[in-house]
Amino acid sequence: MALNGKQKKLLFTNLVRAHALDRMMMRIIRAGKMVGFYHEGGIALAPGVAAGSFLRQDDAMNPHYRAHGLAHMIGKGVDLRTYVAEHMGRVDGCCKGRSSFHVSFPDHHIFGWSGNIGANFPPCIGYGFAARYRGTDQVVMNCSGDGSYQEGRAHEAMLMSANWKLPHIFWCENNGISQSTAASETFPVQDVSRLAATFEIPALIVDGQDLFACGEAALKAIAHARAGKGPFFVELKTYRSQEHNVGGLNNEGAVTRDPKLMQEWRETLDPVALAAAKLIKQRLYTADEIEQIKADAEREADEIELFCEASPKATPSIDELMNGVYAQ
Repeated sequence: MALNGKQKKLLFTNLVRAHALDRMMMRIIRAGKMVGFYHEGGIALAPGVAAGSFLRQDDAMNPHYRAHGLAHMIGKGVDLRTYVAEHMGRVDGCCKGRSSFHVSFPDHHIFGWSGNIGANFPPCIGYGFAARYRGTDQVVMNCSGDGSYQEGRAHEAMLMSANWKLPHIFWCENNGISQSTAASETFPVQDVSRLAATFEIPALIVDGQDLFACGEAALKAIAHARAGKGPFFVELKTYRSQEHNVGGLNNEGAVTRDPKLMQEWRETLDPVALAAAKLIKQRLYTADEIEQIKADAEREADEIELFCEASPKATPSIDELMNGVYAQ
């Protein structure tokens, strides 16, 4: 589905915001202000931005853990101040500083996610079944990396979703490496989306560095699922130009990945720069307007950081912790 100018501007603004927030999160963790850990987004933010920018408020979403879902949730209107505060262990965090990033925003139909890779598939099937059972036209955007499709739960989810024609979008952000294991070592085929053909699920392969191609794929997948035609699979080919998580090894197997190649990717495959060049060429924005969007995004990130810094550190009692876990 072709994007109009308004949609392109929305995607670009959200991508620039996601990039600024990703940089802010890197500042926080490097300064020792984050209580947990962080998986940098880097140049792999375009798929997440596209996944969330065209969903309705009542559409369910499982964000991918890359950049801890910040790019995915921007389009859903989540109060990211509380999410960042949660990472910093502050009382104004969305879980009062107790969870790091294992959180949920039920008002936005984001019901949390697990550190267990592939754990997202069964609940997302449940969300899709609930939508179909109630007769609504809600869709489920299930975002995960290529590594999660090594899980049996992914295959079970595709089978059930296809069999019941659930409004389920399998959004596979394929960066070619699962922590330190290359996809070529775990898949006998180059394209993960070929798995969808087994269940007669229609699929697309998209350049994950092309923000607007990602957006077009999202619109097509959402329209397909919302029309009651069943699941849709989108594979977005992207790149991880840094280690899996901050402070970890940037290895492929036992070998360090080539730092020169990582730098080349960052210089030539930056989705912000690629999208900006297209917008200027299409005369949708001037260079000055793009710089203003970037400045606004940096200001937003700074304000979020200041909000979190001003929030007191969480020191929950045992009773408070128990109240947060068990129903009474």
